[in-house]
Amino acid sequence: MLFLERKVRVGLNHAVEVISPDGQTRIGRVAALDEQTIVVEVLGSTTGLGLSGTLVRLDDSPLRMPVGPGLMGRVFNSVGRPLDGGPAIVAEQHRPVDGRALNPAARALPRDFIETSISTIDLMNSLVRGQKLPIFSGGGLPHDRLATEIAQRARLREGVSGGFSVVFVGIGISHDSAETFRLAMADSGALEHTVMFLNRADEPSAQRLLTPRFALTAAEYLAFEQNQHVLVVMTDMTNYCEALREVSASHGEIPSRKGYPGYMYSDLASLFERAGCVARRQGTITQLPILSMPGDDIGHPIPDLTGYITEGQIVLGRDLDRRGIYPPVQVLPSLSRLMDAGTGTGFTHPDHPALANQLFASYARAMSVRVLESVMGEQGLSSRDKAYLEFARVFENDLVKQEQGRTLEQSMQLGWQILHSLPTAELTRLSAKQIEHYLGGRKDD
Repeated sequence: MLFLERKVRVGLNHAVEVISPDGQTRIGRVAALDEQTIVVEVLGSTTGLGLSGTLVRLDDSPLRMPVGPGLMGRVFNSVGRPLDGGPAIVAEQHRPVDGRALNPAARALPRDFIETSISTIDLMNSLVRGQKLPIFSGGGLPHDRLATEIAQRARLREGVSGGFSVVFVGIGISHDSAETFRLAMADSGALEHTVMFLNRADEPSAQRLLTPRFALTAAEYLAFEQNQHVLVVMTDMTNYCEALREVSASHGEIPSRKGYPGYMYSDLASLFERAGCVARRQGTITQLPILSMPGDDIGHPIPDLTGYITEGQIVLGRDLDRRGIYPPVQVLPSLSRLMDAGTGTGFTHPDHPALANQLFASYARAMSVRVLESVMGEQGLSSRDKAYLEFARVFENDLVKQEQGRTLEQSMQLGWQILHSLPTAELTRLSAKQIEHYLGGRKDD
């Protein structure tokens, strides 16, 4: 922090440039002010700054990011400066990083489908263009690997107008993780249609709060100026919230639940609500934020507040991970509230919703049978209950577990094959025509 005597007219969050005696330039913003004092939050180390020789240049506008057609394929730091050794972006616009949430009156209903190559998402909890669908993980679970694979493989279905791009955001990650993300995207060729923002764990907390804002500013330019369908993958939002708590405490603000500021809900909403579809605009922004639940507690303030803002959640489970199932997606607590708006006739496949509903219902019944088995033992189960146990085993080991990406058609074909193990009378979510077409020729026990 820098404390200045107020001699100029300036507002909160206005951009500041701090020039040290050795000529090094740091950026900052106005964090607080009164009639006599200006408090400047320096987005970087204050080492080497002294009373003599330090110049402070205050701007009359908030922090802005230069954006232009050269964004694709670039890697930036927390505050939008190139990390890849390339030149600065040739700016077509300078957009404020504290963008506004989309006006509800201007929103259009999210439609259409984004294929992530993950069966449990594509088939069971589909991601729709314009949706906010977080992934709830836990410490030590492979959410970073999942984030990278989704960023590498995500695509639009054939016949959708407009280009597709990815904005990948690493928040509070280690240097090794940052390099792993960068190399994975470069080696797969996905970096060509990706913009990366990497915030390292040893950087100031204030920069961590700005990283998703700079990234979403780039996403808004790509979506609403370049007519791109943009998928924003952000990991890990828990690091963002920890930084928010730290900065709030340094400002002397009164804490709320578990020490987080009382405005954390509105702060998260200011990020998540920048996703969506705008009426009469071709481009869209879809968000896939990833957060690690402290103590695997889904009732913790971070996942709890996130769930109120977003349209569903994908939950990763530690039990599946311990059994070597990757990705360890727990199907039953996962939910995509906008799945119906982007699947079925005209979007994916006419029989997609029915198949997803049948698989979900059958797996839920199988989990009930597992509880019964733990009490009675397998010998006390009926043949129908044993069929459900076999269904659950195959479902987890063949559909949930996957070593490589799958198309939606491959996931659906696998789903129909798994249903072969259940009696026809149990397939209550399918029509007689669907049963005959996909599962015909079977005989029930």
